[in-house]
Amino acid sequence: MAKTAALRIQLEPHLKSEVEDIFRKLGISASEAVTLFYRSVMKKKNLPFEIEDIPNAETLKVMRDTDEGKNLVECNDFDDFVKKLEI
Repeated sequence: MAKTAALRIQLEPHLKSEVEDIFRKLGISASEAVTLFYRSVMKKKNLPFEIEDIPNAETLKVMRDTDEGKNLVECNDFDDFVKKLEI
């Protein structure tokens, strides 16, 4: 199939340079790499890799508190849980 669509993106110059060096070592162009990415997304109907969120300061505090058993809310059952969520 002939390629007729164009994609224009903006990247940080150092990111573009470093990644294109990796593509060269792999023997593919940036265009081929993007095509591989698009085909993988199309096949999986999702991103072809897991997204791991980097927790923000608030999330890190909650995680530390939970590990230490601080600021926990205990529920007797599902109804109690919903009540305490105030939903």
